[in-house]
Amino acid sequence: MTVNSKEITIAGFGGSFRKGSYNGMLLKEAQRLMPPSSRLEIADISGIPLYNQDNENEDNIHITNFRNAIKNSDGFLVVTPEYNFSIPGYLKNAIDSISRPSNMNPFPGKPGAIMSASMSMLGGSRAQYHLRQVFTFLDARIINRPEVFISFANTKFDENGQLKDEMAVKFIRELLGKLVSSAQASVKNLQ
Repeated sequence: MTVNSKEITIAGFGGSFRKGSYNGMLLKEAQRLMPPSSRLEIADISGIPLYNQDNENEDNIHITNFRNAIKNSDGFLVVTPEYNFSIPGYLKNAIDSISRPSNMNPFPGKPGAIMSASMSMLGGSRAQYHLRQVFTFLDARIINRPEVFISFANTKFDENGQLKDEMAVKFIRELLGKLVSSAQASVKNLQ
């Protein structure tokens, strides 16, 4: 079996819990725009309880499911809004919950990418930079270019949730292509 015959699975998460979330739409667009021989499976992080170190060795189905989604994937994609110049608390909580204790961290060596959408001019860039710091500590391999920031997101999606901005679609395809290529290289190294 050649590496190219294996379908690459990317675990996608983040978005927002808000109905009509631009980041939720962006995550769905990423799912639609995945390169051939790859797929994006969206992981649900909504049921993860607040992280408490006292409870990190206890079984929790939501934490286990999310951790396994990352562990069993070939790479991951985070699509996030920006709250108060940073990462949404629930997203940081979900990442903390599955990466603790440290021997349970599913991110070391895992290729990952980050995208964001915002109604502001900066498109969620500050949240992305903070996430890059978090994933550096967790030893993930984040694809750095192209950076995908969907600014003025309220004007970029049609009534069906599809992205109308052709340049943004081009950058998303390029980022996803690099993510899948990196995941293919990682799979090949494991064989």
